[in-house]
Amino acid sequence: QVTLHASAELDARRVNQYTLTLRAACPGEDEVEERLFVWVTAGQVLRCDAPFASAGGDVVQVLADVAPWTPLYAVLPQPFGGLTVSGSCSGVPQPPEAEAALGTVGPRVQRGGQGFPPSSHCLSLQFRLRNHNTPLTLTRRGLVLAPAGGFDPSKDTQTFRLEIEVMDRHGHNCSGAVRVEVLPSRRPRVTFLEPQWAVMVPEGTGPLEVVTQVHASGDNVRYAILGPRAPTLFTIDEVTGEIRSTCQLEVAHVRLLIQAYNALHPTDHATTMLNVTVQGTDQWAPSCIPALSVSQVPETVSPGSTLVTLRCTNPTNTKGLRYALEGPPASLSHFHMEGPRLQVNTTLDYDSEAVAAVGFQFTATIVVTAGGQPLRSTRVPVLVTVTPVNEFTPACPDGAAFTVKETTAFGSAVGRVAGTDRDYPPDSLEYSLEGGPGPTQPFSIDKHTGEIRVVGHLDSQLHKSYRLTVRLTDTHNDLDPAKWRSRLCDVVVHLQAVPDQAPVCTPEVQELWITAKSGSRQPVTRLACQGSPTATVLAYTIAGGNEDRCFQLEENTLFYLPNDLAEPRTFVLLLEVWGVPGAPPRSTMVALVVHVTPQSTLVPPSTTTRSMMLWKEPLVVMQTEAAWHPPAWFVAVLTISGTLLLATLGCVAWNLLCR
Repeated sequence: QVTLHASAELDARRVNQYTLTLRAACPGEDEVEERLFVWVTAGQVLRCDAPFASAGGDVVQVLADVAPWTPLYAVLPQPFGGLTVSGSCSGVPQPPEAEAALGTVGPRVQRGGQGFPPSSHCLSLQFRLRNHNTPLTLTRRGLVLAPAGGFDPSKDTQTFRLEIEVMDRHGHNCSGAVRVEVLPSRRPRVTFLEPQWAVMVPEGTGPLEVVTQVHASGDNVRYAILGPRAPTLFTIDEVTGEIRSTCQLEVAHVRLLIQAYNALHPTDHATTMLNVTVQGTDQWAPSCIPALSVSQVPETVSPGSTLVTLRCTNPTNTKGLRYALEGPPASLSHFHMEGPRLQVNTTLDYDSEAVAAVGFQFTATIVVTAGGQPLRSTRVPVLVTVTPVNEFTPACPDGAAFTVKETTAFGSAVGRVAGTDRDYPPDSLEYSLEGGPGPTQPFSIDKHTGEIRVVGHLDSQLHKSYRLTVRLTDTHNDLDPAKWRSRLCDVVVHLQAVPDQAPVCTPEVQELWITAKSGSRQPVTRLACQGSPTATVLAYTIAGGNEDRCFQLEENTLFYLPNDLAEPRTFVLLLEVWGVPGAPPRSTMVALVVHVTPQSTLVPPSTTTRSMMLWKEPLVVMQTEAAWHPPAWFVAVLTISGTLLLATLGCVAWNLLCR
């Protein structure tokens, strides 16, 4: 028995005859060999080929802007078993992305296209869609068509699966699947930039005059007016979008619904609404009172306050006036128009840098425009001056305390009271000392700088410290003196005690020659001594050497008292000088060698020549020298400024030499 192998595939078009050699032998007999001829005749068998019959199915990709009812896929029969069918059953346009026929055996699959001649064998197959959850259509010729309304172009990639069963007239069948991937369109959509347009046309515009022009983005854009159907006052150029009048226009208001569409894909379209207003013409500009607005307002004026109200009239139309404010950004941010009223928009802070930058004055222009064509307008200049209001009280400095030595000279600076005030201009204060300078308050204060100076005698034994009351007054922050603000500040000045010093006399040792005269006393010398700063006066006394009381001291002058001296005599006097008051007193000793010669006695000759010092009335010259002792910070600032100046001059000289 000869059987066909299970895995064998017979194809009469390739091999239509097989020759088998058979050998048989019986026991004890010779082997017999014969040949068996097997002829293969052609027959029809239906089989679906890959990738149509694969599990995932065949895949076809199309763009979302494909036209409705466009064939996307075709299932074609392949010639087999005596059939001589070729080509496609479809006669639809083939896009550039169409692929060639797939499969060599069984139904032949073609992706969306034309160029395949119709075959009668298409009618011998039946195609059935097994799933119906898809917008695609399967025809009886095996064509997969796009939806009747096309694909949604606004979505991302869309996927549709079709399960197709194929059956021939003998009842043989096979099945496969097609997955259609819809890709987003690569061309731009037709879009209007604005959903609504508005245009104003003057009355009397003639026929075919250009009113406006609309524009839409996209490819192959064409324009059309959808409404109103009547009256047809306007027409649109299909290509350029220019809208022209069809007759002489009168005062009216028309709403035009305009459509823009893709000429190659009419389903790609967009609409916009155009409002056309035909206005009457005015010949006269509005008249306003006042024609110029000048106002002065305090800085505390509240937002929303009205500064000026315009009374404007239009000869032809009193209700169609529009008010607008023009001017610098600073003015537009602080003021706005509320109809014919100019109102404050934000706080006018006189103490802010923004208001100070414009000189505390805002300028603007109110533009009053009347409706109609051509537009007529009137301009009203506005000047607003902001005046200061004293809002804040001066503030005292923290910890106003100073320390000075009790020996500080008259007119020396003690310190500076630095008060503050938040009103503009900042820190514009005047200073005064309550009670004024006096014995109990030996200080004065500068009216403008607040600097305290010594104007009297300081004694740490009488006063360890002084408590001063300084008044701060802001005199530049309000025009009304009654609204000036002031504050009392406590300032403490501590005295630093300086130990007393012994008086200094020049010279400390003197040698004098006098001739004793008869009669009244005669002056010998006057001591030149200077005490410590704390000593008010100096006291003088003869501590020793005043034998026979021949000398007398009155204040700082030494006198000789005649006593009938017969022989020349030398006196060595010790004078003590101390300051009063002083605790404890410190004194200085001055030595005087006085040679007294009687008037009738001659001085014996000597090998040593001595100069006779004749007494003269001492001349006391009082000279006051003004000394300035700058503070350390001033010296540092002056040094740094000089260094920077020298560096700058050096750089300039270097640049000149380089050039």
